[in-house]
Amino acid sequence: MIRIKKMACWLLLSSLLVACQSYKKVPYLQDAEKVGQIEQQGKLYDATIMPKDLLTIVVSCENPEAAVPFNLSVATQASAGFSASTATTVQPVLQQYLVDNKGNVMFPVLGELHLGGLTKKQAEGLVVEKLKPYMKDAPIVTVRMVNYKISVIGEVTRPGTFTISNEKVNLLEALAMAGDMTVYGMRDNVKLIREDANGKQTIITLDLNKAETILSPFYYLQQNDIVYVTPNKTVARNSDIGSSTSLWFSATSILVSLASLLVTLIK
Repeated sequence: MIRIKKMACWLLLSSLLVACQSYKKVPYLQDAEKVGQIEQQGKLYDATIMPKDLLTIVVSCENPEAAVPFNLSVATQASAGFSASTATTVQPVLQQYLVDNKGNVMFPVLGELHLGGLTKKQAEGLVVEKLKPYMKDAPIVTVRMVNYKISVIGEVTRPGTFTISNEKVNLLEALAMAGDMTVYGMRDNVKLIREDANGKQTIITLDLNKAETILSPFYYLQQNDIVYVTPNKTVARNSDIGSSTSLWFSATSILVSLASLLVTLIK
């Protein structure tokens, strides 16, 4: 009887230890107090312009007429109703500029501008300098990225591609957009797939159990980044079981069909 009690206590202790080890893999940013002890640069993230980015470049000044040649617009038709007889209205939309593989855009009057590798602020400053010979009043330039997007796939609630309006998103915000990880996602094995301006792709592994991850240069995402949440072994095992079961049922169905055909032929 005493031996059975000892065994039961040992099993209970083992279960508690396993549960504690499993729990440690769930919370994000553990040992957060260590981050406060690390000296941080405090540099704010600013996205850089890359090939295949779509930009809007708006020029304004005290005299609106002086800025007109630099603000191209595209007329688009928007239906005012659902019936074919309903009249349509024309709404002007700002011209979008595609950054080519060399980092250049073709801008009205100024011609080719090299904006690749620049931040928005740097690009705005460059355009302002180029405009000064053409405008008496001090020009104001606003550059925006239209197609700034990231993708989140794997063990998350709502995988998909998300457009970022403020051109700034970190890893945790991206997971929040996708409904957070499921319980089967590995917090210590999150893959970040990133392509640089030269088309070279790299895969970075991030551990969200560690609070130091927020200090990583990969914590803030760039446009077109892909975040992949790796599934744990439980999902992999269930996937194998499901595939094996499906194959078994398929094989059984084929054998039954063949047996029925043979019986019919023999008769």
